[in-house]
Amino acid sequence: MTMRILLTTIAATALAACTATAQDSGEVRTPEGALLDTSGDLHYAPGELTEAQLQASNGHMFEQSSLNVFRRFPRQLTEEMVNFYVGALGLRSLNPIQLTSTQQMILTGVGSGQVKLSAGQQGDRRYDLSGGITGGTGIRYLRFTYPDADVVRERFAEAGLPAPTFTQEDGFPSAVLSDPAGLGIVIAIHPEAQDRSDDGVGVGIAVSDLAASQAFYREFVGLEEGDPFTSEQLGLTLYPYAHAETTLLLYEVGEGLPADTGSSGIQYVVSDAALAAARADYRDIPVETPLNRLAGFDLTTVWLNDPDGVTNYFAQVGPNSRTAREAAED
Repeated sequence: MTMRILLTTIAATALAACTATAQDSGEVRTPEGALLDTSGDLHYAPGELTEAQLQASNGHMFEQSSLNVFRRFPRQLTEEMVNFYVGALGLRSLNPIQLTSTQQMILTGVGSGQVKLSAGQQGDRRYDLSGGITGGTGIRYLRFTYPDADVVRERFAEAGLPAPTFTQEDGFPSAVLSDPAGLGIVIAIHPEAQDRSDDGVGVGIAVSDLAASQAFYREFVGLEEGDPFTSEQLGLTLYPYAHAETTLLLYEVGEGLPADTGSSGIQYVVSDAALAAARADYRDIPVETPLNRLAGFDLTTVWLNDPDGVTNYFAQVGPNSRTAREAAED
């Protein structure tokens, strides 16, 4: 699919989109408007799981060599966002998912994972990226790596955007900018990196209580804790929590700052969403959307919140899902 055709299709879909909220209809829906089925016996029965099972982390259930990132934005910016992520950053354009008759999830590939672009900011989530990377809590930036700065500059020029300005503050060329909807973007140049950041993506998460967030991502999610390091360019001490290609980079900004709980979220593809839901209930972790089946997609999901309200979305892929079919074709 060419860039022009992709943008035309997305723009037409975006103009027609109008999704009822869960509050209006009484139905349970995703923030993008997809109808969720919460009926049926999805949960483990009381007493079915042992204390040891409930106390364990979820890292052993990961089914993908990366995490996925959701990126929600005002609908009128759809064309600019696709041009930025596919054109300027060079992420692979994948076939979109038609969530409803009027709502698409625009998929871009990066390594084995995806950045999922969703037009519209529905629901009761908070969208506040004011102040930039250190202006509040929530996912505040994404970090992509490339082997050649000149290639990055050429892609930005071809997309009709100003070329990034690279500096050497962290010992290698890197640039800090924003996507069209205000999320911070860090572009780092490493000669041994794969092009289009196919060997890894960083997700910068500003937190109000570092110890609480560290415990959540280490002990509940089950990510691998790395050694903290300092970014001179960002002026931050970063605390890495990784799964294969994806690294969450936590940094503390303190309490009382604006929170963004809707612009971006994290998705984990797991083998047992019901087990993740049971472990969340055992720990009293806030639930955004209860354990459910995504109607028509053969997915079982639960949407949870980290200590600052960042969406942590656990998705179990069934054998009849598009993801499973595409993996079988490969």
